[in-house]
Amino acid sequence: MTVNGIETSDGTATPTVRHRVAAPRSSAAVHWLLDHSAPILRVTVGVVFVWFGALKITGYSPVNDLVAATVPFLPASWLVPALGVFEVLAGTALVTGIRVGLVTALTTLHLLGTFLVLAIRPEASFRNGNPLLLTTQGEFVVKNLVLVAAGFVIAQHHRRRTG
Repeated sequence: MTVNGIETSDGTATPTVRHRVAAPRSSAAVHWLLDHSAPILRVTVGVVFVWFGALKITGYSPVNDLVAATVPFLPASWLVPALGVFEVLAGTALVTGIRVGLVTALTTLHLLGTFLVLAIRPEASFRNGNPLLLTTQGEFVVKNLVLVAAGFVIAQHHRRRTG
C-alpha cells in the first residue's frame, strides 16, 4: 500500500517516515582530494622516507645512536647510512610510483624491524618499564604502525589500479 507516496510494508495507513537531512555540498577541491587521496598518501610517505633516509646518510638523524645500539653486532658506520640509502631509494620509488607493490612490502619489513627497539632496548622505549608510558624514542617507533598501515593502503590502491 502507498500512503502519501510512501510504501508501507504492513498495509497500515501509518507509514514510517524517515527524515532525510540534506548533506552539505562538498566543494570540487574536496572531491578532488578524496579522489586522489591514495596517490597523495603514496607521495607523502615517499617524502618522509627520503627525508629520514637523507638524515641517516648525512649523520644528522636523531635515531642514529638508537639504531646502532639496537643492532650492536653490526657496525653503525655502515649500517645507519645503508638504512638511509634504502629509505631514500624506497621513498624515491614511492614518489615516482615505481614498483609500488615491491617497495611497500620492503618498507613494511623495514618498519617492522624498527620494533626490535621495544624488545631489545625497553629502557629506551618505556618509562619505568611500563609499556603504556612511551619515551620519545618509544613514540618514534610506535608511530611506525601508522606508516605500516599507510603502506597497506598504498599497496591495495596500486593493486586495484594496475589490476
